[in-house]
Amino acid sequence: QVQLVESGGGLVQPGGSLRLSCAASGNTNMLNSLGWYRQAPGKQRELVAIIRIPGDTEYADSVLGRFTVSRGNARNTVYLQMNDLKIEDTALYYCNAKVGSQWRDYWGQGTQVTVSS
Repeated sequence: QVQLVESGGGLVQPGGSLRLSCAASGNTNMLNSLGWYRQAPGKQRELVAIIRIPGDTEYADSVLGRFTVSRGNARNTVYLQMNDLKIEDTALYYCNAKVGSQWRDYWGQGTQVTVSS
């Protein structure tokens, strides 16, 4: 079992920045990756960015050049630096961990990001 706790969401104007944080606890020695997904009202949950344990990253095309995913020194924390936020970035952002040989998904409770003028 892995538990994920997110923080850092909020309300920001277009062009602004936010930083999300997620701390993983539990069976973290079996982590394959940590990352972020988001779900806007009426839409499916989608990948935003992930970082695998070796350090390679993957981003959605819509956030390339604006968002940066990184791991903390403890390797069981993950951050999402979001710059130049757009209205279409408004969503509930979920921390995700993929664990074990079957890459089982674990999810945080979600943190709301609202971009509005």
